[in-house]
Amino acid sequence: MELYNDLLPDPLPTEPMALAAAWLATALAARQQPNPDSMVLATAAASGQPSARVVLCKEIDVELGRVSFVTNYDSRKGRELAENARAALVFHWDHVHRQIRVEGVVVKSPAAESDAYFETRNWQRRIGAWASAQSQPLRSREQLNQALRAAADRFATPHPTPDNSGQALEVHIPRPPFWGGYYVWADAVELWIEGAARIHERARWTRSLTTAGAGLRSGPWSATRLQP
Repeated sequence: MELYNDLLPDPLPTEPMALAAAWLATALAARQQPNPDSMVLATAAASGQPSARVVLCKEIDVELGRVSFVTNYDSRKGRELAENARAALVFHWDHVHRQIRVEGVVVKSPAAESDAYFETRNWQRRIGAWASAQSQPLRSREQLNQALRAAADRFATPHPTPDNSGQALEVHIPRPPFWGGYYVWADAVELWIEGAARIHERARWTRSLTTAGAGLRSGPWSATRLQP
């Protein structure tokens, strides 16, 4: 697309997730960067100390208004989410001059869903998930290699190496109990399009989220345009 040749709909859509998902689908189809589904995930500890890192978006669920990703529950982000179950996400695509910001409440996805997704990953990644105590101190690279070999021996697979990175293997490797998915239930979404002379297109949607049994109930979205 040409720079400065895109506008947000007027009037604004009643909800932002369909447009956000369409932007992600466009970025995935264009493949103008290696990981168009990458997003910044920002969390904060109970003390308020923030941290941010890049993860991959698994899905934008338009109907429920949530974004999902997977990780190690014992990682720094997992520990911070256990202390403070809120997060912020940022998707940014330079080539199409678009950005999405999401803020919301974070909950773990059901174990059965995490199991099913883990099973779709190649065996090398599944072995790697078992081997890595993510975010914990590491004495040396060899310590990690030993853990990788031990996990491979445990599940009777070859030791993962660059030479067999593309090798398919039918083997059952269960999901580690410390690995799985999260949902970020959005209560605020901002869509941004770069504009000429710094006159960008920018709008924000907000909604309320309340606890409903073991899940969340959402209120209607409210939309407003923002100064650039």
